[in-house]
Amino acid sequence: MSCSSFAYHPPTHVTVYGDDAYPPYSYLENGEQKGIYPEILRAVFAKMPDYVVTITLLPWRRGLKMLEVGEGFALFPPYYYSDKRAYISPYSDPILEEEVVVYCNPNKVASRKLSQWPDGYFGLTIGINEGYALGGDAFWAAVTQGDIFVKEAKGTKSSLINLYKNRVDCYINDRLSILWEIKLLTVQGVFKPDWALTLATSVGGEHGYLGFGDVANEKYPFKEEFIRQFNQALHTLKQDGSIDAVLANYLEN
Repeated sequence: MSCSSFAYHPPTHVTVYGDDAYPPYSYLENGEQKGIYPEILRAVFAKMPDYVVTITLLPWRRGLKMLEVGEGFALFPPYYYSDKRAYISPYSDPILEEEVVVYCNPNKVASRKLSQWPDGYFGLTIGINEGYALGGDAFWAAVTQGDIFVKEAKGTKSSLINLYKNRVDCYINDRLSILWEIKLLTVQGVFKPDWALTLATSVGGEHGYLGFGDVANEKYPFKEEFIRQFNQALHTLKQDGSIDAVLANYLEN
């Protein structure tokens, strides 16, 4: 009798990091990981039997720093900014498309040409989440030149409270994330139900990705194969409607 044996290769344990303060996309609630991206990624990782993947949510700026110094393998959901974050490479296939918008307090933007981004916002203070690079090159050039001011805050909740308390004139972020947090804070009694905002402009769509640290592959020799399997599993979930179902559930609520 002859027999052949195959070497057993146990699954590789991997940790990926995500934003802990970006509801409804990715956030912690009473210590529980919630959000659209964690739900989608858990479904993707379930189709990757060669890997046991742990998702850890943490402050966004800390996650970026971990990739920059080579301590983190991957982070979600950065937008694609190759010129601003050279330490993130490569990116996965796009997971979702988000709509970046600017909401403003009406009394701060009366008579302004709000469709002219960013020129119509000169002299204003724009709220933004820590570590976010939204708005485009012209916006950040205006910030550098002192034509527009930026006030950072940790997460959507803190940024919206700044807007509510007139600490900033406008706030830039994903539209769904803004509306989700406003609804929650209104239900909690933090915001008055009659608080009115002006949807000033749409800055455009941005895709969220799983971004990987640009470190030597000796540290993560499995990186290329991990990305290949991730993209393949992601494509399958897009094709069978699973990702649309996750998003629709959040939109409905």
